[in-house]
Amino acid sequence: MAACAGACFWLAGGAHSGSRVALLLAAALFCQFRLLCNLFDGMVAIEGGKQAPDGPFWNEFPDRIADIVILVGAGYGAGVPALGWAAAAFAVLTAYTRELGRACGLPADFSGPMAKQHRMATITAAALLSLLEPLWRGQDEILIGALWLIAAGAAVTALRRAANIVRALRAR
Repeated sequence: MAACAGACFWLAGGAHSGSRVALLLAAALFCQFRLLCNLFDGMVAIEGGKQAPDGPFWNEFPDRIADIVILVGAGYGAGVPALGWAAAAFAVLTAYTRELGRACGLPADFSGPMAKQHRMATITAAALLSLLEPLWRGQDEILIGALWLIAAGAAVTALRRAANIVRALRAR
């Protein structure tokens, strides 16, 4: 689902009118499908008693790939690949700091302001709002703004989580 979303974002960058609309709608839809798949696989594993020793790996690793392909695809589609890569890097860093805290024996910190659900809501909303850009003869300003928001918000999130880890470790 994430690969489809990333591809749709990327292809939307060079598309015009009807095909651009279809690609942005598909990108938004696939972002939401990505979240649903993530939700359902965890529910099936836990509720169905199908947990496996390698389950935590399969819960996290595909999510990081998904973050990268969606945000990088949006960056290339909007003509700012470096910004897409920066947003992706900071998204991965938020997960890394959460898992670093867990490795230090702390509970998982899912705080924001730009946790996974916030990143996906932002990029989904940007895809949908981008449909309005022809009204002012614009193109990609909304996606670029969303990528800046995600990159900055994810950087703040990673720093916040890191500060929470240090504070909790010092309090021990």
